Amino acid sequence: MDLLVLGGTQFVGYYLVEAALSRGHTVTLFNRGQTNPDAFPGVEHLTGDRDGALEALKGRRWDVVVDTCGYVPRIVRDSAALLAGAVDLYVFVSTLSVYELPAVGQPPITEDSPMMTLHDESDETVTGETYGPLKALCERAAEVCLPGHVLAVRPGLIVGPRDPTGRFLYWVRRLVRGGEVLAPGNPGAPVQVIDARDLAAWMLDMAEARRAGAYNATGPAELLDMAGFLAGVQAAVNGSASLTWVSEEFLLEHEIQPFSELPIWLPDETSSLLRVDCGKAIDAGLRFRSLADTVRDTLAWDRAQSGGALGDLEGRLSARREADLLRAWRSR
Repeated sequence: MDLLVLGGTQFVGYYLVEAALSRGHTVTLFNRGQTNPDAFPGVEHLTGDRDGALEALKGRRWDVVVDTCGYVPRIVRDSAALLAGAVDLYVFVSTLSVYELPAVGQPPITEDSPMMTLHDESDETVTGETYGPLKALCERAAEVCLPGHVLAVRPGLIVGPRDPTGRFLYWVRRLVRGGEVLAPGNPGAPVQVIDARDLAAWMLDMAEARRAGAYNATGPAELLDMAGFLAGVQAAVNGSASLTWVSEEFLLEHEIQPFSELPIWLPDETSSLLRVDCGKAIDAGLRFRSLADTVRDTLAWDRAQSGGALGDLEGRLSARREADLLRAWRSR
């Protein structure tokens, strides 16, 4: 298979290229050459810019294109329109954030659940509020250009080695450090994550089979809650931390930011975003490695870098702030 990857040098894109090469596919990368420019030296690199500099893609033909870095509908439309006659399948990495948030107690999100809309579709500013609606519009733009030939992959929280966000790494490092750990909110709150390598391998499977359509793609296959997640991370690192569960009301009163300062945790009213039905993707072959394997590999990656893979995790709950919160929780 001749594969074109838009991006392809960071995280999911990196693992997709790695898997494709291991399977004997021919890979072409198109990007600005700014992120990990030395990755995959034996692969053809086309230099350009998604925003107005697509000349390097003209007059070429590939079997499949994978778009790992589309956030603005206009830019996705330009790429999809140019490649409409040049590929059999357009794989677009979208997000579960395209969905409207169901009310508490409603059935899990499926691929047919209502999607978010943007009041001003000309707004290209990517923020926490516009990210999901913009991704939904990106999906639509690709489908308009290649009707019936778009695979829209909607992952949730992607984790594992090479994750540039540090969200998963926060918990790995914290449970390695040990001591008293602030465990947020409801122990039974749902948790859904997917290892980037599992997502990349499945996307490649789908590309090889030319499977189109929309698929929710997160995991694990079995139910996982916050208590099980923290226990799983602790067991994988052979940690001895003690967990102190602190209510979401207390955390919100103290202006702790869910999903950023305390990654993976969401308050109950928004936790339906972590209770998504992925049966369609699982039926299509999506498989998951164990949480323990992801934890150990993430820890090994972090330790292999001087000073840690990402240095200090800016924006995450600091040790001092955590200690202050735990002290206030005990004295309330």
